[in-house]
Amino acid sequence: MTTKNHAADDDIVRINAIAHVVGRSGLAMAGAMCGTFVAAALTLTNAWFDSSGFIAAMVAIGMIGFYLGIDIPLRMPGDLIARPRLDPVALLSATGTFLAAIAALISIYGFVFDETPYRGFEYVVGSWWIFGVGMQIGAGLTGRLRLAGKVAAGC
Repeated sequence: MTTKNHAADDDIVRINAIAHVVGRSGLAMAGAMCGTFVAAALTLTNAWFDSSGFIAAMVAIGMIGFYLGIDIPLRMPGDLIARPRLDPVALLSATGTFLAAIAALISIYGFVFDETPYRGFEYVVGSWWIFGVGMQIGAGLTGRLRLAGKVAAGC
């Protein structure tokens, strides 16, 4: 009887892990779409950005940022008992997600309504994208390294 329960628990763990990876893959695809729109907006405004390498880099950076930075392992289960405090990793991730999303939203707005941004504003939007995705990647890596350190220390 206990082996059947143990096998069912293993199946549930596997299904949850698969669902987690599928969800994170969806976030990566959303990051790729956002990167595509920002790259396309930049290619329309300046010939410097009109290369397939630049577009591929923006898409790849978006995928990595949204995959790593949105779903961060913030705390160990025992940490929930401690007094709540400001978590810089969560703040970095949230700010990065906001900057990347607003840059993508402005880029999509430009396409849909065929608007050209003010001269130089496209660089501001591109900077928001790069800084935002960079913040997501940094937060995701920091959160995972912090969790790995706690697990290794046996906390």
